[in-house]
Amino acid sequence: MAAGVELGFAVAVEPGGAWRLRSAYFPSKVGGRPAWLGEAGLPGPAALRCGRCEKPCAFLLQLYAPLLDRPDAFHRTLFVFACRGAGCYRLPGPRGPLCVFRNQLPRRNNTYSEEPPPEGPPPDPAAASAPPRRLRCGAALCCVCGCMGPRACGRCRRATYCGPEHQALDWRRGHRRSCAQSATEGDTADAVLEHNDFLFPEYEILIEPEEPDTPVDSSIDPPDEQGAVDPVLPSKDPKEKEELRATGEAFQSLDEETLEAMAKHETKDDKVFQMFKEQIAAEPEQIIRYCRGGEGPVWVSGGNIPEEKDIPNCSCGAKRIFEFQIMPQLLNHLKVDSLGESIDWGTLVVYTCADNCGEGNEYLEEFIWKQDFSPGSV
Repeated sequence: MAAGVELGFAVAVEPGGAWRLRSAYFPSKVGGRPAWLGEAGLPGPAALRCGRCEKPCAFLLQLYAPLLDRPDAFHRTLFVFACRGAGCYRLPGPRGPLCVFRNQLPRRNNTYSEEPPPEGPPPDPAAASAPPRRLRCGAALCCVCGCMGPRACGRCRRATYCGPEHQALDWRRGHRRSCAQSATEGDTADAVLEHNDFLFPEYEILIEPEEPDTPVDSSIDPPDEQGAVDPVLPSKDPKEKEELRATGEAFQSLDEETLEAMAKHETKDDKVFQMFKEQIAAEPEQIIRYCRGGEGPVWVSGGNIPEEKDIPNCSCGAKRIFEFQIMPQLLNHLKVDSLGESIDWGTLVVYTCADNCGEGNEYLEEFIWKQDFSPGSV
């Protein structure tokens, strides 16, 4: 990541191009199964359960965000997980249906070469595109969600799961047949992990620097200085004129203090939301805004903005700082709309340890805050 604000965009995966989204290529991506960075200390099933309904969370996205001035974070990725239950998003604020983890590795490590991966496709793109069933260290992954899978099928002992929910889901979607096949076909059954309804759709995240704002041409007069007519004046309907006059007299009867209070109440959210719209107008498809420790998040509402005391310190004692935010445009790619309640947010803001602690290369939980749109802003 470079200095200044960087924007992330969801890009469809080209046919045969899923190999770019696997761990060896240090991807930034949305959906599918996580492409784990380090293989030690992955978050277990208990850490990846929703804070409200306690069901397993699905992998939402990961962002490759190395720190160039930190040899211990030559490789560094942030992983965000989200509950699939729409009702868990009713309340704004911290944690709840969301969680985020940070992992980092030095350039010299036991998993990856010190040299960057080749830019071209591997010799067998199809094989490289398949998500792994196990990590290279041998740890099993859940065949449904791609997270730690300590629970094995009692019959075939090959399929592994993060818990009973995903074992039952996999059984219903076809493992009951492949499980019987594995007894006669050995390791050929269940060889490929398919996409399933629990996973979010998979996209690559393309990162680009935000372009500076284009200055406004002050030589152009605003509409009201170009002879524009007040839209109230052309009305020739006597009844409409009388209603407008009565409305004006009603407002004149209110004292100045009441009018000021009403104006503040009505415009605080409007101003914040207007600033949000102006900020993203040049690139309305952005799904990520990244600027670790720099420019803060772009809020969508004047309410439910966390204060410093609302953001807990890291477990090492250091303060947490803003790193990136997930924009509402991502929802357009997740296919979560429904006639009833849907997964929803205004923005998701991720704060990480200012000291970027992490001896032992374990996965450390960071802090995420959900802010919703105000009722009148959308």
